[in-house]
Amino acid sequence: MVGEGTPESPLLTTEKGRPLYPEFVDRAVKAELDGYGITGRKSPHVLRHSLATALLDEGADLNAIKEMLGHASLAATEVYTHNSIERLKAQYMNAHPRAKNEDRHD
Repeated sequence: MVGEGTPESPLLTTEKGRPLYPEFVDRAVKAELDGYGITGRKSPHVLRHSLATALLDEGADLNAIKEMLGHASLAATEVYTHNSIERLKAQYMNAHPRAKNEDRHD
């Protein structure tokens, strides 16, 4: 029998002491995000993706994000750089006084 606080005991448990299971986490994330009035898709995966993108937007190291997410290769983490670049372009277009008047050479 696994005792509380032993290396074999689960790190996270439900209120009843059961190890967390995917459906429990999914329901908990959706309920929490609903409580904040967040609309759109809500899931642990979307929350994970949003966190990684926000960290990258704030200048976090891509390798650090890779390690945090548990990706085996940097290529899997580089997906988040596309979102950050697109967000930066949109902010530029909305904020820079001449952005809308410049010729676009995409």
